[in-house]
Amino acid sequence: MQTIAPAQALIHLDGTGDVVRLVIAVIVLGVVSAVLRRAAGLGNGREEIVAILRATVQLGAVGLVIAAVLGSWPLTWLFVAVMGVVAALTSAGRMGSVRRVLPLLPIAAGGLPVTAALLAIGLLPAEPISVVPTAGILLGNAMTATTLAGRRGLDALSERRGEVEAGLALGLMRRDARLLVVQPAAQLALLPGLDQTRTVGLVTLPGAFVGTLLGGATPLQAAALQLIVLAGILTSQSVATVLTQELIARDMLRRP
Repeated sequence: MQTIAPAQALIHLDGTGDVVRLVIAVIVLGVVSAVLRRAAGLGNGREEIVAILRATVQLGAVGLVIAAVLGSWPLTWLFVAVMGVVAALTSAGRMGSVRRVLPLLPIAAGGLPVTAALLAIGLLPAEPISVVPTAGILLGNAMTATTLAGRRGLDALSERRGEVEAGLALGLMRRDARLLVVQPAAQLALLPGLDQTRTVGLVTLPGAFVGTLLGGATPLQAAALQLIVLAGILTSQSVATVLTQELIARDMLRRP
């Protein structure tokens, strides 16, 4: 199979004009998103602009350090640890005023063991260039599940406090009474991953699949890699969701 250069296949950045068009496109898309959100009453619209600016700075910074990171195992694991901490802080911020360190537990427990398992069985090459993106994908999806499960679970606990009190009055343990309310809300955190897996190849063409094809792999090899990634995502999100709802049920993850 002929190898296709990813930069040529996905986006053209051959000169100053292409860079200018890229910048304009990013700005326009960010502004359109912000205006729509503000017009629909979904926020003030500043979040989209801030997110675009942060992404620009962060991607630029990563581009500068990634060569050094991928050349050293200690720096690789340090980079993975930083990803986990940032994911935990982001998730905690989305949930509200919760202890910042606690989301790190479900996020790390969801993403890191799956990465380690893929390394142990030999499906993931023991090379930094393989470990960093795989760990990033799994930690990122565990973060999403933790955020959704935590936010929905805490909201449900506040909105349905009467049901918790009714359960306590019937003799349920505090954890069990809270879990009856938290569990249905936390289940929603698993829907995006499930839908992505069910519709892969029909609605979405995930990055790992397309990137592997563009790198010169056969369709079978690309499909095999994507299946592993999707299975890992489902596992990491399931672990993260279960731990998040357990932390809420035990009153360890809570708003003041």
